[in-house]
Amino acid sequence: MFTTRLISGIILVLLSIVIVGQGGILLYAVTALISIIGLFELYRALGMQRRSLAVVGYVTACSYYGLLWFEGQRYVTLMIIACLMAMMALYVLTFPEYKTEEVTGAFFGVCYVPIMLSFLYQTRVMNDGAYLVWLIFLSSWGCDTFAYCTGMLLGRHKLSPVLSPKKSIEGAVGGVAGAALLGFIYASLFGGRMAELDNPQAACAIACAIAAVISQIGDLAASAIKRNHNIKDYGHLIPGHGGILDRFDSMIFTAPAIYFALTFLK
Repeated sequence: MFTTRLISGIILVLLSIVIVGQGGILLYAVTALISIIGLFELYRALGMQRRSLAVVGYVTACSYYGLLWFEGQRYVTLMIIACLMAMMALYVLTFPEYKTEEVTGAFFGVCYVPIMLSFLYQTRVMNDGAYLVWLIFLSSWGCDTFAYCTGMLLGRHKLSPVLSPKKSIEGAVGGVAGAALLGFIYASLFGGRMAELDNPQAACAIACAIAAVISQIGDLAASAIKRNHNIKDYGHLIPGHGGILDRFDSMIFTAPAIYFALTFLK
């Protein structure tokens, strides 16, 4: 199991370097694809992956990425409202086929997976995005690594005893500090190419720290959904890791966190 997980992890890292480094339509297409797969995995966990509500979710996700590619972001609010209206129409016209929590779950899925994950691509197309986009990975994977090491060495107080007994408050703090340090080091190496940031070291360190906090919330949120629906993994697409949501659970949160943190820290 460990060998399988290690090999899959190495392959994922190499693919990430190539795809994110290339950017453009390749990153856009891959982000859209994993968003749709991730949405399917979430709907499957909710038991609605092939129902009409899910179809509305899939169509909305595809429409959203269409707006993103053709720079129609000003219509995103309209699209979200139209999605909700369509789901509510299904709810009342087919009553009592769907329960209220199924409608809210379907709508939540659209915001949770495709919209939030799209900020990976949106960060890449920012000014200096070729360098700034890697902060998403540094804050997510860096936080995981530092949190694990700090927790193993110093962990005493449980962060979420019921949901994740192995995570500690000390580990969480260490993860945030480690991510901030990685952001600072990264900016020290490549800050000269980040023309949009007045103080790259400070901006990247703060952005990574903010994203690291949110990253841990994303990780625990994905676990909570699995616990509520009595599943171990969201899927088996990635050997040794599970599904898309199992691997990208924290990145779903760090991508928009980095995007907006950098937007306000410029």
